[in-house]
Amino acid sequence: MASITFKNNPVTLLGNEVKPGDSAPDFTVLANDLSEVSLNDTKGKVRLISVVPSIDTGVCDAQTRKFNEEAGTLENVEVLTVSADLPFAQRRWCGANGIENVQTLSDHRDMSFGEAYGVHIKEMRLLARAVFVVDSNDTVIHAEYVSEATNHPDYDAAIEAVKNAQ
Repeated sequence: MASITFKNNPVTLLGNEVKPGDSAPDFTVLANDLSEVSLNDTKGKVRLISVVPSIDTGVCDAQTRKFNEEAGTLENVEVLTVSADLPFAQRRWCGANGIENVQTLSDHRDMSFGEAYGVHIKEMRLLARAVFVVDSNDTVIHAEYVSEATNHPDYDAAIEAVKNAQ
């Protein structure tokens, strides 16, 4: 399992760590309208999956904005931001911040994504900061578990993986 800290305190991650070369695990999360979304809903596209503890905090806000900007320049790529925030909070945040190129998804109900990708923080019922890139054949080609949850991911490495998958 990946080893991470949250504000320099070790936390326990539940689920299975995924690595490049793995088949991307399926999951079921909720869209902002409460409809179910799974990996299969974006089949045939490259997926950049940005995972944040809570979208309405500083680093999570910056991470989502950065990938929203990048998404506008990428073709045949779905950019998904997954958090344990309620769908209503995600919708409000996106509307207030003009986020249009990223689909925010809630793992609050079942922690299905968190368990499938090994990012469910047991002590907080939040998701650990991570970035995954899944190619159009459902293979994980990039996986970054950010070692300190309050730090930024390597944006350039994720975008480069997306571009190499196209």
